[in-house]
Amino acid sequence: MNQAQASSERPFRPISAWPVLLGGLATVATGVALIRPFGLVLVPLFSLCLPGFFIVGPNMARVMVLFGTYKGTVRRQGFFWTNPFTLKHKLSLKAHNIASETIKVNDARGNPIEIGAVVVWQVRDTAQALFDVEDYASYVDIQAETSVRAIASVHPYDEGSDEEVVSLRGDSAQVAGELEAMLAEQLARAGIEVLEARISHLAYAPEIAQAMLQRQQAEAIIAARTKIVEGAVSMVQHALDDLAERGVVELDGDRRATMVSNLLVVLCSQENAQPIITTG
Repeated sequence: MNQAQASSERPFRPISAWPVLLGGLATVATGVALIRPFGLVLVPLFSLCLPGFFIVGPNMARVMVLFGTYKGTVRRQGFFWTNPFTLKHKLSLKAHNIASETIKVNDARGNPIEIGAVVVWQVRDTAQALFDVEDYASYVDIQAETSVRAIASVHPYDEGSDEEVVSLRGDSAQVAGELEAMLAEQLARAGIEVLEARISHLAYAPEIAQAMLQRQQAEAIIAARTKIVEGAVSMVQHALDDLAERGVVELDGDRRATMVSNLLVVLCSQENAQPIITTG
């Protein structure tokens, strides 16, 4: 199936409305005053010209369509006049801010999570926004939700035991960049520019939140104990090397093993050591 050719915005340069308005009013007033029958004819003729007047405000645009043909877009603000039969569709060029609904989706590990995002966007190409999609605002909403689902499904909630993985919680900046790039690609066909996209809500689903909290606590304890053991082993090695270098005491294999065991117990224990002094 061949894809339809994308529309493309082009400028439209209408004339200023002030000369037309003042000239029309002056002509009608003169005709009514001097040539009353002819002046009465000018009134309905001038009324037919009234739909040609339009105003373009700041950060607004008018898309001009004449008899089904796209004529161009007016982005310049002011008071203008054009062919009264021209349809003038109003579009906002301001930045729009939408917050997607919090949705439940499975992350890369299959865990159910709740996630939501904030997207800032604006119309870049008025012709594409008006002609290439049915409703560009609704199109943005739907694409934002589908992109959030896609991003959440390829990343785990957190790193877990794999520190190389890109996680939703630990690498929020990178995840936001991926979300923004995906949205920019999806919304390009609607003439929409994505200014910013970021995760606004992230949590485990209620049914597993307590279990995941316990797992995170266990992983934190394991990581802390691992660091403690690594430090203790290094300290014991340094102590043994220092004793041997200074010749403070000669340790045979058994005494060396006993000393290592005692030092590790003292250094790795969560309680204060209770020394025992041997006098015999």
